[in-house]
Amino acid sequence: MKDEVLAELYATLRARKGADPKVSYVASLYQKGLDTILKKIGEEAAETLIAAKGGDQKQIIHEVADLWFHSLVMLSFLDLSPEQVLDELKRRFGQSGIEEKASRQERS
Repeated sequence: MKDEVLAELYATLRARKGADPKVSYVASLYQKGLDTILKKIGEEAAETLIAAKGGDQKQIIHEVADLWFHSLVMLSFLDLSPEQVLDELKRRFGQSGIEEKASRQERS
C-alpha cells in the first residue's frame, strides 16, 4: 500500500547506515555528515520551487520525491522517525494555522 512507502523507505535508509559508502549513495551521505545532507535538502528544495514555478506536474512530483527522500535521510541521520513528523501533523490537524502558529509563539 502507498501509505507504507515512507515506512519501508525509512527502514531501508536506516539499514544503509552500516553499508559501504563506496556502493551506497545513502551511506556516502551519512559518512559525509549532516552538513552534506542539509545541502542536498536545500538543493532539492530549490529544484522543487523551480519545478513548481515551471508548472510541469511530472517534474514537480519528481523534485518533491527527491526532497522527501533527502528529508528522510536527514531524519534517519538524526535518529528521528517519519512517525514523529506524522504525529506532529496529526496533532495540528483540525487546528487552524493561525492557532497553531500562535501556540508555537507561546511555547518559545
